[in-house]
Amino acid sequence: MSKLKKVILSGVLLALLIVLNRFVSIKTPLLVISFSFVPIMMAGVWLGPKYATIIAALGDFIGAILFPFGTYFPGFTLSAGLKGLIYGMFLYKKPGEERTSKSFIIRLIISNLLVLGVVEIFVVSLWLNIMYGKAYLAVVSTRILAQVIMFPIQVVTIFILEKLTRPIVDKYLYEEGK
Repeated sequence: MSKLKKVILSGVLLALLIVLNRFVSIKTPLLVISFSFVPIMMAGVWLGPKYATIIAALGDFIGAILFPFGTYFPGFTLSAGLKGLIYGMFLYKKPGEERTSKSFIIRLIISNLLVLGVVEIFVVSLWLNIMYGKAYLAVVSTRILAQVIMFPIQVVTIFILEKLTRPIVDKYLYEEGK
């Protein structure tokens, strides 16, 4: 894929991330229900860890600056970038690389366990504890339920989206001369 195509796709995914995160989500100080994981994970699938990390971190930063829900805290940007990095490292399929549906779903489950289990539950809970002074264990316990609910939703959504978009991505993004 040419660098120009990567930059254009990154811009589209970044804009989609900001819209989904800031306008199509339910947010409380301790809980977020959103489909903003889709552009980050698809960036990981299509573009790899470097682009997914940048898109996730920029999406959080730009969204927080343009459409704030409270004071900006750089820890959340760091967590967003970490999510993009994990998804990119586990989900990226290089052009021409053979990967079965079984191996993709295993990678998808592992990446989601890392992101939802480690980043969303423990790291983001730490940032919330620092910002709001709430008891860390209380914050963790409230966030566990949300992540348990989101886990199957994310795995199924991304598995279906990857299957549906792979032929289009292969045809228009990876074919030379297009």
